[in-house]
Amino acid sequence: MTKHDCYHCGLPIASPDNGKFTTVILGQQRDMCCPGCLAVAEAIVNNGLEDYYQFRTEPAQKSDDGILETLDKLKVYDDPSLQEEFVFEEGQDKQIQLTLEGITCAACGWLIEKQLSKVEGIKQVAVNVQERRALVTWSPFQIKLSQILSTLKRIGYVGSPFHPDEHEASYKREQKTFLKKLGLAGIMTMQVMMLMTGLYFDWFGAIELETRQYFYWVALTLTTPVVLYSGSTFYVGAAKALSAKTVNMDVPVTLAIFGTYIAGIRSTVLEQGEVYFESICMFIFLLLLSRFLEHRSRHRAAQISANMMQYVPVSATKLNPDGIITECLAKQLKIDDVVLVKPGETVPIDGVVTDGNAAVDESMLTGEFNPVHKSNSSPVYGGTVCQDGTLTITVTQTLKNALVNQIVRLQASAMASKPKAAQIADNFSRYFVTAVLLISALTYGFWAYQGSDEAFWITISVLVATCPCALGLATPSALTCAMAKLNRQGILLKRADALEQITDIDTIALDKTGTLTKGKFTISNAWYADGVDSNSALSIARALESRSEHPIAKAFSEISASSGSADAIDNTVHKVTNFTVTPGGGISGEINDTLFSMGSAAFSVHESQLKLIEAFPSANVFLTVKGRIMAAYEVKDSLREDTQETLDILAASHTLAVLSGDTQQNVNALTAPLPISTAKGGLTPEQKYEAVQAMQQSGAKVMMMGDGINDAPVLASADVAIAVGNATDVAKTAADVILLGDQLLSVPELIRTAHQVKQKIRQNIGWSVGYNVLILPFAVSGLLSPWMAVVGMSLSSIIVVTNSTRLLSK
Repeated sequence: MTKHDCYHCGLPIASPDNGKFTTVILGQQRDMCCPGCLAVAEAIVNNGLEDYYQFRTEPAQKSDDGILETLDKLKVYDDPSLQEEFVFEEGQDKQIQLTLEGITCAACGWLIEKQLSKVEGIKQVAVNVQERRALVTWSPFQIKLSQILSTLKRIGYVGSPFHPDEHEASYKREQKTFLKKLGLAGIMTMQVMMLMTGLYFDWFGAIELETRQYFYWVALTLTTPVVLYSGSTFYVGAAKALSAKTVNMDVPVTLAIFGTYIAGIRSTVLEQGEVYFESICMFIFLLLLSRFLEHRSRHRAAQISANMMQYVPVSATKLNPDGIITECLAKQLKIDDVVLVKPGETVPIDGVVTDGNAAVDESMLTGEFNPVHKSNSSPVYGGTVCQDGTLTITVTQTLKNALVNQIVRLQASAMASKPKAAQIADNFSRYFVTAVLLISALTYGFWAYQGSDEAFWITISVLVATCPCALGLATPSALTCAMAKLNRQGILLKRADALEQITDIDTIALDKTGTLTKGKFTISNAWYADGVDSNSALSIARALESRSEHPIAKAFSEISASSGSADAIDNTVHKVTNFTVTPGGGISGEINDTLFSMGSAAFSVHESQLKLIEAFPSANVFLTVKGRIMAAYEVKDSLREDTQETLDILAASHTLAVLSGDTQQNVNALTAPLPISTAKGGLTPEQKYEAVQAMQQSGAKVMMMGDGINDAPVLASADVAIAVGNATDVAKTAADVILLGDQLLSVPELIRTAHQVKQKIRQNIGWSVGYNVLILPFAVSGLLSPWMAVVGMSLSSIIVVTNSTRLLSK
């Protein structure tokens, strides 16, 4: 090795004087011929294996020139500033949604999950085959993102951070490849079938043996590109499975293709025996066709929920503190930035209206096409459309954490929890493939022992006919279509298996305030203690409630005429310190070093004052100072417009119960005309929790619907939890289903869809298993020729996918 040779591989360096690829090995500067050798050499040194160069007897093989480029591309994802856009914090862990390339069937998802789950530091892996995405949660203290992507690449899949545009481009690349392979297979299948059919039916007349062999060679030539190029999808899938020491649906397919192809070559070369080149071409064509249709179907379902970010504009009109208006990228906006949205424009980011009035179309989020009026303090969300008026908005969330982005993430998280039906189907399909291979081997052994010349072709028919592709698609295709449909209607699932549990629900428990009612309170009556100035009391009440997220707070910020003129109220701005919230009780805070409380009588009124409550029995909010009553208010709410209709539908098949923190008197008055079996008022969060626990212990399957902070414990304990309307973040976290809109009628639709999904999954699995059980005896007995097996297997997969996509139109 000369000084102008690469120190790693020993090959001559093209430009020895450029000094571009050098590194220190064994204390000296060493020259390398290419980036690949440099990357490998540095990896050896950095891992403490430098002695390799002392003890080696031969130069290493030349490394791939693209290694450095690949490593650099992956390492760049470890940059915190880059991760800020697509990596989310999950406590001390991190989470990312990846777009995956190279997925062909459900077994690919299983393979990725199995391999990544073995890697230390990866906490959770959930692959959504239909949407070609993976949700990965990992500990940044144990593993880097680039290492996760490298692991994916080593098992044959390319992963990149999910972005709607890039995801769409990935889909189009795969579609283009599909069309090329499908087109080639289709054209060649027609040519080979015309040629071979003519020979089988003697359409060419009595031709000589040499001419027949010539036709065989032509058919072999036409079949070869179909086998090597069009069928490569299946071989790659089989190789991935075998490298992971498992089997998938592509294994029997690969065996069938190459078995038939090699047998055809043998017959052609030796000029004896039959050839089935037309069956090979037709098999590959029809199998590719079924996968292409599946590819399009899952993209159609995924488009509805996965590409919501397409509604968010790239740019925004920013209003700077000095009053100058500038254009900027929406993703560059930060919390507390101010943006201007004009009539007809799309809101670029989540925020709160600080000036202006407008009707905003939120149908892309909620599925409800009636515009929502927005004014001062109203929340607005990125992707919604300002129909009239101009809004000045203060940013409350970065684009990364915007509601549309949260929806995409929650949809991905939902697929992490597979229903029992999906788990059973996944496990069964792997065992079934093994059984198919074993049955095929036994079939060949039996017919060979019988001396049948058709033993090989009967075995091929068994391999093809019983491939369980349809079984692998049965559950995930139905779930994806259902979730897409619900998302389009403003119903967001956080757990896919919640759909399965909903079908078992027999009892529905509901919170009153903000769930059955609008959550828009007004003060209908007020009482004040002797010597207490009403205006001063209201001023203190407003100061305390301004710190609260509870819907009652708005009743004091928008005081009605029945409580006095707003102009007459003391508008002194009180500074509240040591503010605390007691879920289910009320709020407390100090004003001028004096402790004030507001809430229920049990929470805010001292025992010595309880008898005074009898003077105003309809009061449900008390203002006290050190436990002594200053004022009492009757705060009323009204039912939602669709409450009666919704409960009438639900009561037909469920037992309904109301669990409320409001007084029993108010609860009774509100629920009297409703089909409610049990109505309990005056409950603390703990008592609500205990009430649901008691229902469950008696054998009931309980769905809980709520919206407030005080509903979080009971939501978490229910079999299925629904956060209704404008629920608090705490309630949304505890819920399994979130209603993005303000319509209770979404709940019957959710239940109806859950039952439809269960029916579709049963139909799909029943058809898949039934078909395989029915076709197996015909294949094993030799009554099924290879081309018949090809048609049957392909139609089985197409039927399952088509049946699932019907959910989108129902």
